[in-house]
Amino acid sequence: QVQLVESGGGLVQAGGSLRLSCAASGRTSGSYAMGWFLQAPGKEGEFVARITWSGGNTFYADSVKGRFTISRDNAKNIVNLQMNNLKPEDTAVYYCAASTSRLLHTTPIGYDYWGQGTQVTVSS
Repeated sequence: QVQLVESGGGLVQAGGSLRLSCAASGRTSGSYAMGWFLQAPGKEGEFVARITWSGGNTFYADSVKGRFTISRDNAKNIVNLQMNNLKPEDTAVYYCAASTSRLLHTTPIGYDYWGQGTQVTVSS
């Protein structure tokens, strides 16, 4: 069992930045990769970014490429999502998730454990 806790959400003006963090605990050794997803009206579990624990390989949704950066600290079991140049359409609840699969999943079904989510609101 893996427990995930997100933090760092909040209110920011368009063009600003936020840094989300996800702390993992429990049986984390079985997790191969971590992903970030968002939930908003009309956006059901939309993929944001993914990173592998071992090699640090990253993959991003086209909508955030060049603006968001996912990173991880293996020693601390922490995954971060640096969000720059935020836009109002980025407003959503952001969830981190852990996957035990080696496949590059970009849908929620590919992830086994989920955090509680953290709200990100970007004002115009």
